[in-house]
Amino acid sequence: MSVDIRVPTLGESVTEATIGQWFKKVGEQIAADEPVVELETDKVTIEVPAPAAGVLEAISANPGDTVNVGALIGAISAGGAAAKSAAPERAAAPAEEKPAAGNGTSMPASPSAQKLMAENGLAAGDVEGSGKRGQVLKEDVQSAIAARPAATQQMPSATTGSAAAPVPQPAPVPAQARGPVAQADEGREERVRMTRLRQTIARRLKDAQNTAAMLTTFNEVDMKPVMDLRASYKELFEKKHGVKLGFMGFFTKAVCHALKEIPAVNAEIDGDDLVYKNYAHIGVAVGTEKGLVVPVVRNADELSIAGIEKEINRLGRAARDGQLSMADMQGGTFTISNGGVYGSLMSTPILNAPQSGILGMHKIQERPIAIGGKVEIRPMMYLALSYDHRIVDGKEAVTFLVRVKESLEAPERLVLDL
Repeated sequence: MSVDIRVPTLGESVTEATIGQWFKKVGEQIAADEPVVELETDKVTIEVPAPAAGVLEAISANPGDTVNVGALIGAISAGGAAAKSAAPERAAAPAEEKPAAGNGTSMPASPSAQKLMAENGLAAGDVEGSGKRGQVLKEDVQSAIAARPAATQQMPSATTGSAAAPVPQPAPVPAQARGPVAQADEGREERVRMTRLRQTIARRLKDAQNTAAMLTTFNEVDMKPVMDLRASYKELFEKKHGVKLGFMGFFTKAVCHALKEIPAVNAEIDGDDLVYKNYAHIGVAVGTEKGLVVPVVRNADELSIAGIEKEINRLGRAARDGQLSMADMQGGTFTISNGGVYGSLMSTPILNAPQSGILGMHKIQERPIAIGGKVEIRPMMYLALSYDHRIVDGKEAVTFLVRVKESLEAPERLVLDL
């Protein structure tokens, strides 16, 4: 008896994914719920568990293929022995679709691309593929459709029998091309297709720059009070709560306090409206091997410092293990990015659209500062707040950052809600 392996529901608004890698080969034993294949979506990487124990009988989608939710991607022989005759038939199924002439690839178009081409009367040979091994993706079809009206307007008029005057069209914007590379260097380069996650990161960051009126304001904070408090109670804290006391709990709590006073930093633009959030879902930027992800601490304003640290610890571990769910990634209203863990002294973080603010933390470095007319050496950190000037005025941005600074330099304010 064979059990199908299908693409699971991937979350709100996510309809397709790319096959990342298969963890098993055809003919290998697999246990129930053991990860069998990795899927890459626009937001997260998901491991699909085996629906039953047995032998991997067939693989119907290869790494790099784009598949829709519910699509058949493989099968497991639940009886314990692989059906050798069935495996080649199922594995060969994707190859039954002949390559379209002119696109120079044996890869069939993705399901969403095929559907869009059928709806718009396009053949696969009419669309240049940009996917792995030249596969035609949905975005390629959309680009081809967008280019058609310009070509149609320049067609001769069939009703008048004479050529209509061509309509001037703006020259297409060429794709950014690499500069010339010395022939001796070509053999020492490696070309790798961007993952879906990296493509999404690149697109979203560039969109944020193009859309928002982004500005950054800076301040510095004396970290000695927080560091002293942490040193005094970190062992007791860990013993009671089962999690280490870090800096992110203090920063997240300080941000939540400041958001209550300056709600514009916790708002977003929706058309001609401003949407103010009466809650704080704080995104925490986490660097992973596959790129930057921003899991969300939900209702952080209602959590204690211990509760925030527990949730950040869970999300960080899930991010590094590739176990983040779609729910973990959605709904953030403000983001904190800690470049200090990598040694960054100063930066201007880019907004995580559609949010209107992001706080950049940096390296703690001892510096001489003037205190009460005397020069003292203190552990200082630069803070950077990037904000959307369409929503947040300069006065509000500076006030927000000062409130964060005040809370960190007198952490008892966080406990007393001041």
